[in-house]
Amino acid sequence: MSGVMKRMGMIFRAKANKALDRAEDPRETLDYSYQKQLELLQKVRRGVADVATSRKRLELQLNQLQQQSSKLEDQGRKALALGREDLAREALSRRAALQQQVTDLETQHATLQGEEEKLTLAAQRLQAKVDAFRTKKETIKATYTAAQAQTRIGEAFSGISEEMGDVGLAIQRAEDKTAQLQARAGAIDELLASGALDDQSGMHKDDIQAELDRLSGGTDVELELQRMKAELAGGSSSKQAIEGGTGQPQSQSQQQPQDTPRFDKQ
Repeated sequence: MSGVMKRMGMIFRAKANKALDRAEDPRETLDYSYQKQLELLQKVRRGVADVATSRKRLELQLNQLQQQSSKLEDQGRKALALGREDLAREALSRRAALQQQVTDLETQHATLQGEEEKLTLAAQRLQAKVDAFRTKKETIKATYTAAQAQTRIGEAFSGISEEMGDVGLAIQRAEDKTAQLQARAGAIDELLASGALDDQSGMHKDDIQAELDRLSGGTDVELELQRMKAELAGGSSSKQAIEGGTGQPQSQSQQQPQDTPRFDKQ
């Protein structure tokens, strides 16, 4: 049972992968990846802007503290000039506390400035990568589109070739069928001529009747020829002799069928 379930799982995954391959468009995937890279670049740029803003804020605080430190220093000098050593000491104590804050802020400012430089360099490198990816993406998309068009054209030509092949086969079959019919018609004519087949139309004669018709036709020609000779000779006696002579062939021709054996058609 476990083997059957395993096979079903493999078949399902194979079908799912095949369906995903058909549904996936590489151009859409490339556009999605490019969009994600742009979003990452925007985040890096916002990070650079945030660090720069913090650095500017520290610079403003440093300027204020330095101004206060200078003011306390002046106040200490004036107090000391007026003989107020205690007041001068208080001013210098406050100035020392401000100087400690200034030192801390300067350290933070240097750290932020270094971080800003790193982020700026990273943003520049990422921008270069995004630009290169965009160029490659457009190249791949153009190549894929061209290949897709070529594939469609090839498939169209393949379909036309298959259709033309079918047409060629149909023509060949028609020619073969026509040749068979012509050969059959010729064979039937030969069989009818030889008497092997009966002609139901009554238009075909057997060989004996054909020979009798040929002999009868030859006798008529001879009679006509003798008559023309008699007319040219102009003699009535010759004409009678010819007519008497022609009577004998006629009688012979009339007796000939009696001597000829009779063939009954079976």
